[in-house]
Amino acid sequence: MNWDMPNPFVIDIKVAADDIDGLGHANNAVYVSWLERCAWRHSQNLGLDLAEYRRLDRAMAVLRHEIDYLAAAYEDQELQMATWIVESDHRLKMDRRFQLVRPEDGSTLLRARTTFVCIELSSGKPKRMPEEFVEGYGRALQPPFPMEL
Repeated sequence: MNWDMPNPFVIDIKVAADDIDGLGHANNAVYVSWLERCAWRHSQNLGLDLAEYRRLDRAMAVLRHEIDYLAAAYEDQELQMATWIVESDHRLKMDRRFQLVRPEDGSTLLRARTTFVCIELSSGKPKRMPEEFVEGYGRALQPPFPMEL
């Protein structure tokens, strides 16, 4: 696969009938749910699952999405979504990049960048990342990537 960056975390996605809108392709809101699914599975893979979030009274919440929709996805297509953690201040914010690819022809359908902020679950307010987040997400932090979204 021709990924934008090395060592991606990748999930497989199959476009379901419920993902299709009135124009006959996957609705743009569905792509956002795929971003969330990929980010969450990567977090779980790093040992930062919902139980750990609750134990620490912390979570990484979406602050901003930047999405470039490059091509449409259609029902029954097999896709792959990759993510990389590309930036972290190790205090409050962390950025992920995403790339959605159709393996059948190698087309990139989407590129995105999401900024997350660490919040305290009990209050919903921004709160410094616990050491477990700094270490867990830090293990996946990629070196700087020259092309900005």
